Amino acid sequence: MNIIAFFRLKNLCFPNKLKPIIYAIVITALLTINYTNMAKYSEKAGEKVEKTMHEMKEGKLKSGNSDKKVTSRKQAIAIGLSEARKEGAKVPKKES
Repeated sequence: MNIIAFFRLKNLCFPNKLKPIIYAIVITALLTINYTNMAKYSEKAGEKVEKTMHEMKEGKLKSGNSDKKVTSRKQAIAIGLSEARKEGAKVPKKES
């Protein structure tokens, strides 16, 4: 949505002297809204998941203390995130 459409939508009318200032304020407000979403996972966590996915594809990734090979992609990602969490990487808490 462009700025002119935004003002028309809100039925706002301003004197010509104030329009550039108002436009600038609205543009900065709209731009800052997009930057408030921070990354949920750190680079370290992504690298750990990438490593576990590589191990799974090679057939070397084992689940827990057992000797069973991990074949599920979702399980490999979960193992990678769990390992990253143990190392102190920025990873959201597990949903129980």
